[in-house]
Amino acid sequence: MTGLLAGTVALVTGAGGLIGHGIAARFARAGAAVVAHTRHSDVTALVAGITASGGRATGLRADLTDPDDCRRLVHEAAEWGGRLDAVVNNAGVQPVQDLAGMTAAQWREVVDVNLTSAFCCTQAAAEVLPAGGSVTHIASVEGTHPAAGHAHYSASKAALIMHARSAALEYGPRGIRVNTVSPGLIDRPGLADDWPEGVDRWTRAAPLTRLGRPEDVGDACVFLASPMASWITGNDLVVDGGVSARPTW
Repeated sequence: MTGLLAGTVALVTGAGGLIGHGIAARFARAGAAVVAHTRHSDVTALVAGITASGGRATGLRADLTDPDDCRRLVHEAAEWGGRLDAVVNNAGVQPVQDLAGMTAAQWREVVDVNLTSAFCCTQAAAEVLPAGGSVTHIASVEGTHPAAGHAHYSASKAALIMHARSAALEYGPRGIRVNTVSPGLIDRPGLADDWPEGVDRWTRAAPLTRLGRPEDVGDACVFLASPMASWITGNDLVVDGGVSARPTW
């Protein structure tokens, strides 16, 4: 996809995490100037790597649970780039807590980080995105296939899918497209040691017989932000190696 997004500017939230890093790197490889958002993590190495490869990138910090900070982030990204063409709402958390022991505060924390932040950033992005601009939420296969201990996470991801469809309806007449990408299990260093039974189950269930990689998610996001997806909006692109095609009975 080298050069596919040349001349564009993209904001990736949660770029300090594994998936966010992969998304930002793939946007840079496609030629976009990248604004890598983080709240606590260090994105210095990510920005330096993109710059060393001949790309253009910067890091910005913001607390996405604060609507005013969301708006500041989006507008600073547009100011830095001279424009803003794509926003990827990737920032999120995935704690494990059974429903019986879940507090309202725990529920609100996940919903605020995973869902409300995307709502606020999308609303702010619509103020600066041009016709042809795009917003992509990172949802999850758990938005349609919930897992025990993830009621708050699964609900937030399901809501992201519906928010994108609603936003696609309202922003479409302005030429702004809004979609979601729903990843399956994405590999990370040490995952096979930490959760061997889960990795084994997923690998056996996946028709493509492997876990996902951050760049798999990044490539899907690049596609949705590109002219190749100019007539795609309100869509949920599942990136799970085919696991969702597996019968559940």
